[in-house]
Amino acid sequence: MRTEAAGGAERRPQKPRSQAAAPACRAMPTEFTSVKLRRDCSRTSLQWYTRTQNKMRRPSLLFKDILKCTSVVFAVWLLYILKVNYTAEECDMKRMHYVDPDRIKRAQRYAQQVLQKECRPKFAKKAMAQLFEHRYSMNLEPFVQKVPRASEAELKYDPPFGFRKYSSKVQSLLDLLPERDFPEHLRAKHCRRCVVVGNGGILHGLELGHALNQFDVVIRLNSAPIEGYSEHVGNKTTIRMTYPEGAPLSDVEYYGNDLFVTVLFKSVDFKWLQAMLKNETVPFWVRLFFWKQVAEKIPLEAKHFRILNPVIIKETAFDILQYSEPQLRFWGQDKNIPTIGAIAIVLATHLCDEVSLAGFGYDLSRPRIPLHYFDSQCMGAMNFQVMHNVTTETRFLLKLIKEGVVKDLSGGIHCEF
Repeated sequence: MRTEAAGGAERRPQKPRSQAAAPACRAMPTEFTSVKLRRDCSRTSLQWYTRTQNKMRRPSLLFKDILKCTSVVFAVWLLYILKVNYTAEECDMKRMHYVDPDRIKRAQRYAQQVLQKECRPKFAKKAMAQLFEHRYSMNLEPFVQKVPRASEAELKYDPPFGFRKYSSKVQSLLDLLPERDFPEHLRAKHCRRCVVVGNGGILHGLELGHALNQFDVVIRLNSAPIEGYSEHVGNKTTIRMTYPEGAPLSDVEYYGNDLFVTVLFKSVDFKWLQAMLKNETVPFWVRLFFWKQVAEKIPLEAKHFRILNPVIIKETAFDILQYSEPQLRFWGQDKNIPTIGAIAIVLATHLCDEVSLAGFGYDLSRPRIPLHYFDSQCMGAMNFQVMHNVTTETRFLLKLIKEGVVKDLSGGIHCEF
């Protein structure tokens, strides 16, 4: 019995031992798991800390990347400005501006013949419509009269071809303009003759000033001076057509102006024009976005300002010259922006009954002849132009002259004298 009891007593503890052994056996993986968990926790904590540190570093890294990109863009922009302003070869103007006296007499006689003929009402518009058909709008307003509606062409494109995303800025500018149409004293004329005076070196020496002053409307481009050159280019200015970088810096060039017509090419141009109308200083951060010095003040009253209808630029570029529409690019622009001169000629056909031009013509085969009548740049400087297609424009003007739509008084495109 004792033996059994002993045996039983001995066996009884074994059962608990076997039961106790099971937890002991289970304790091993539990401890392992605990160690693994502690290890994983520490690794997770380390990863979380590292990610947190990286996130904290990201803003500074992002700032550095933005700074690098900005520096690269600024450097490329600076190189472009230097190229545009300083790579042009200078010409000896005294030696280059000799003009054959016989040519001077023929040019002056031809200009007088144009002026003495009877003026033909609406001739320029009708001729343009016949030549270009649906690509030319006979009833297009030359200047911005109101903020365009969403369905109108002005809001289809960005500047300079339209005002997309700029409706509020256009409204702000129009609120500052007491007058928006062609001046009454010019509209009252039964038949108006326009002359668009280009800046070409061919004007120097022809002594056409007296003839040019006899036109009803004289359109001048950008900063082209009359002070000191009136014998050749006249001293009458009805319209000065330009953009901020092209506006004359000298107050003398604004005296006698009927209209200052602004061409808006980019967003800061709106800010510049607003500052001119309100007689305010152009902020420094705005001036940084212009590729050359701009006028700080235009000595004209607000009633003399007009905004060119961008549809005229769009029509000149895409319809008449048939350039491709603008494509999104990371850097640079398509060669689809007409020169101010080409735009001014199309504008003149909307403003006047008859149109003449003087001082136009790029002879790229003669790089050493003067580009302008007022400075020392050579024709070869046009090789650095990146946004204008002067070859296409020359063909366009030649077509207008040969078809009799306009007259070339200086013979730079096609000489008829």
